[in-house]
Amino acid sequence: MTGPILTRREGGILEVTIDRPKANAIDLKTSRIMGEIFREFRDDSALRVAIITGAGEKFFCPGWDLKAAAEGDAVDGDYGVGGFGGIQELRDLNKPIIAAVNGICCGGGLEIALSTDLILAAEHATFALPEIRSGTVADAASIKLPKRIPYHIAMDMLLTGRWLDVTEANRWGFVNEILPANRLMERAWELARLLESGPPLVYAAIKEVVREAEGRDFQTTMNKITRRQFKTVDVLYSSEDQLEGARAFAEKRDPVWKGR
Repeated sequence: MTGPILTRREGGILEVTIDRPKANAIDLKTSRIMGEIFREFRDDSALRVAIITGAGEKFFCPGWDLKAAAEGDAVDGDYGVGGFGGIQELRDLNKPIIAAVNGICCGGGLEIALSTDLILAAEHATFALPEIRSGTVADAASIKLPKRIPYHIAMDMLLTGRWLDVTEANRWGFVNEILPANRLMERAWELARLLESGPPLVYAAIKEVVREAEGRDFQTTMNKITRRQFKTVDVLYSSEDQLEGARAFAEKRDPVWKGR
């Protein structure tokens, strides 16, 4: 695909690149395109894992396109099926997504990264939530960030808009790995291939349970798992893959996952 979003597909891996010079900011049209791409990723059983990154070496994504807003894009406009950036509000997105942060990651761009499962970052990457300076609220980040990192650090970022370098971001735990810029995408693909080889039904169950557990107490969530009240858990426990995992262990061989 050409235009503001580039895609590359190899086996069960989908790479999605935000490509909107100069800064990879996202307007309403781009967000809707991203929603369609990630909906297709969600619904395509042949796809197992996605990587999201930004074009160039300076910006991952600064979030909302303020120039487009000045020209009429409404901040509460139609972002598309998955909400801003295509993944924040996409229901039942039960496949792993890796963010490869190649530079500045702020505002809505940081919110997109927080919506992924693993975050890899180049050594020069920086992070911030500068919405406070433009008189608005970083809505998704206000919900997610205090659950990802210590409360007082999250509030520091939200209330002051200050920038974190990649070392501090890693220290507080929302960056998994720091890499030289020329190794970032190579490592993202290495990790994606590892996940591609894993059990897709188990990944789906993990993502649904983790997502639903955020708003529930421990025992309620455990009861839903043991009673097979999560759709993904019910599918997993009745699947060929569940039996294959046990057989492979008993036979001391690598399992062959079929996703069914």
